[in-house]
Amino acid sequence: MTTPYPLVGTGFQEPRPPLAAAPAGVRPETGVATDQHDSWLAAEVQRLVRASELAKARERFGELVTLHQRRASRIAHAYLRNGADADDAVQDAFVRVFTHINSYDAERPFASWFTRILINVCVDRQRARQRRQHSLVGLDLSRDGGSTSRSEWPDAHVWRRQWTDALTSALSDLPERQRAAFVLCHYGDRTPAEVSAILGVRESTVRVHLFRAVHRLRAALQEWRDAR
Repeated sequence: MTTPYPLVGTGFQEPRPPLAAAPAGVRPETGVATDQHDSWLAAEVQRLVRASELAKARERFGELVTLHQRRASRIAHAYLRNGADADDAVQDAFVRVFTHINSYDAERPFASWFTRILINVCVDRQRARQRRQHSLVGLDLSRDGGSTSRSEWPDAHVWRRQWTDALTSALSDLPERQRAAFVLCHYGDRTPAEVSAILGVRESTVRVHLFRAVHRLRAALQEWRDAR
C-alpha cells in the first residue's frame, strides 16, 4: 500500500523493543500462517507505526493483507453478493485496520480483530445499499407484477441469478449474529470455536446461531421455490 495513512490514537507510547523473530515453526514463505504469526505481524506493524517507521510498517502490513485477502473476499462476497462491493469492503477494512493499528491489543488474535472490523464494514455497506434501494421502491411497481413460471425463463442463467438474489435476501433478513455465524463458518472456513472468539460469545451459542440460521434460510428458500 502506498497511501500515507494518518496515525490515530491519543495515547502515544514509547516504542517497544523490536521483536527478534517470527514465532518458531512458522514459514511465511509458504503463505500459510497461524494465528500466532498473524498476531506477531500485527504487533510488529503497531511497533513500527509508533516508532514512525511507516515504510517498514506498510511492508509488514502487506504481508497481513496477503495472508487474509482471499478469506476476507469470501466473507465480504457472502454479505454483499457483488464483486465490486465486496472488493471495496475488503479494501476499506484493511485501511481501517492500518489506520487504527494503535488500538489493536497484541495479546489477542489479530484474525479475530480484523474479522470483526470486516463484518462491521460489510454490514454498514449492506445497510447503506438497502437504504438506497428503499428510496427507489415503487419504480418497478408499474410493470407487470405477475410471476413468471420457470418454463418461461429464457435459460438456466436467469434462474441461477434469481436464486442468488433470493439467497442474498434471505441472508440479509437473518439477525446479525446468525448471519455472522453462518457466513464465517460457511464462507470464512472458520470453526464454531474460532467464530466464538471472533464474536465474543460461547461456542454453544455459536452453534445455536448456526442451527437457527440454517433453519431460517431453508424455510425462506423453500418459500421462494414454491412461489416459482
